[in-house]
Amino acid sequence: MPRDTHSFRQSGLSRGAIVLGMAWTLPNSIAGLSVGVIGLAFGARMRWQPDVLALVVRCWPWGAGGALTLGNVIVHTGERLDRPCLTYAHRAGRAIEPPVSLADHERAHVYQYMLLGPLFLPIYLLCGGISVRNPFERAADRYARHGYGWWPWGSSAR
Repeated sequence: MPRDTHSFRQSGLSRGAIVLGMAWTLPNSIAGLSVGVIGLAFGARMRWQPDVLALVVRCWPWGAGGALTLGNVIVHTGERLDRPCLTYAHRAGRAIEPPVSLADHERAHVYQYMLLGPLFLPIYLLCGGISVRNPFERAADRYARHGYGWWPWGSSAR
């Protein structure tokens, strides 16, 4: 089960892989930072959260709730990212599942972005966008529920 604080040694990622991943997804992170800066004028707050390897923009003033990850930036409407949220399968009525940690779900997306870099958004959209059909969302829910399987295909998708 994912822990409240997560170290990258636990993730199996080396410092070099983290730096390369962050550089590879930098165009996405710049987009996320641009979105975050707009929110600052309306009360949003930013801080680096090493447990999710992202700059987290908290108290985003618009939207129905939840979070959006763009590279190594997470834009979140709430005060704390570490809160329970329903899985996509639960919300779609496909399963009755206990809530998962929003921080862990978004951490999975950060890892996905770091692997795919600028290719992430086009592939994500081709896979179904924000929906239970999207294997990236199902993988993020799986990771938040079990602590493994953030990659949608292959051996990590147990």
